[in-house]
Amino acid sequence: MDVFIDLQVNSESVNLPSEAQLTQWATAAVLADDDFQRDDAEISVVIVDAEEGRELNNEWRNKDYATNVLSFPSDLPAELNLPLLGDLVICAPVVEREAAEQGKTLESHWAHMIIHGTLHLLGYDHIEDDEAEVMETLETGIMQSLGFKDPYDPSYLNNLETSSEDKTEDHG
Repeated sequence: MDVFIDLQVNSESVNLPSEAQLTQWATAAVLADDDFQRDDAEISVVIVDAEEGRELNNEWRNKDYATNVLSFPSDLPAELNLPLLGDLVICAPVVEREAAEQGKTLESHWAHMIIHGTLHLLGYDHIEDDEAEVMETLETGIMQSLGFKDPYDPSYLNNLETSSEDKTEDHG
């Protein structure tokens, strides 16, 4: 099974992961979904700066701030059997700030955002507590299989609680 990333960079950030890393992380998320039945998957990843991230979050979620990742699942009819899973919009400055605030490596936080967003494209959500538990358990397993620390490790959460109030931890 192959996962293809269509990457568009609309960011001034120089601390971006490579397309190969994005593909590796998205592939790990797709492979972790036991219900995924297609031969291939395609994901559009758009990396933006804070202004564009805020505009998109405001337009699509009525939240007037830049968030780390926005997920737009494809709504193509299943019978078309097309590989497009959807689009991810990731705000580089938010990812960079969150990684620093939470004491995570930038690579680890980027991996988490790609995995998190890809799982949203696959239909996972975290609105209800039971859904959040399933999604977070899956994310943790994927991250650890890639050699990263559990993204929900309490030591990260303690770092977040001691930082300034942050409205971007909702993982659109």
